[in-house]
Amino acid sequence: MILHWNVDPILVHLGPLQVRYYGLLFVIAFFIGLKFFRTIFAEDKLPQTWVDSLLSHMLIGTIAGARLGHCLFYDFSYYVREPWKILYVWEGGLASHGAAVGIFFSLYLYCRKTKLSWLWLVDRDAIPVACAGFFIRMGNFFNSEIIGKPTNGDFGIVFDRIDSVPRYPSQLMESIFYGIFAVILYRLFRKNDWGKYRGALFGLFLIGVFGFRFLIEFLKEVQVESEKGLVLDYGQIYSIPLIIAGVVLLVRAFKIGIVHEPLPKVRA
Repeated sequence: MILHWNVDPILVHLGPLQVRYYGLLFVIAFFIGLKFFRTIFAEDKLPQTWVDSLLSHMLIGTIAGARLGHCLFYDFSYYVREPWKILYVWEGGLASHGAAVGIFFSLYLYCRKTKLSWLWLVDRDAIPVACAGFFIRMGNFFNSEIIGKPTNGDFGIVFDRIDSVPRYPSQLMESIFYGIFAVILYRLFRKNDWGKYRGALFGLFLIGVFGFRFLIEFLKEVQVESEKGLVLDYGQIYSIPLIIAGVVLLVRAFKIGIVHEPLPKVRA
């Protein structure tokens, strides 16, 4: 079956301003992360004011990391010639690998300030970040971007804003996987006590998210011209070390066992 997709990426016009599905979904992802950490911090008797600082760190880390990741990993030669265009975020160009590095580096800086354990925090952060992947890839779907390769058959989605070729809905497939994976991580955290094994949830996150990213890239069109002719595209190449890191963290977590690490004492 062939479906046609021709949704306007702009949800509503407010005078000179435009509200896009992508931006709305991005904001929803952060509100879910805010709600999640308010609950977690309340359960562990940590100050709610720390949550606002945490989300600020994550927001800056996400945007800066995603933009720098695209500029450095995907089109380095172009941005070396015109480095000021790194700031032109409105022209597009965000990389999920860069976003991941940016988020977890910003959490390292946050943990230095609050004295929280970095692994304790990233284990929990893996859940809302996977959930954010669901919303961001859904936003890509609404934008008709990061399209899949032609199916060469009687099935697929035609992105009418791009061409008339039936293609794999790679953005939709990623979105659905990340949504399901976020639920799995949450259940492991709540029902199976994986949060007590330092690094286990984060390791599984790296394996699951970037393992699936490695596989789904085989169904995607190349993102930049320099990828053409490569056996593996950049998305796959950059996923490999993150998958390996995930395996190391997961094995290490269960080898060490349950860790009852005290949280920092907060003055009343």
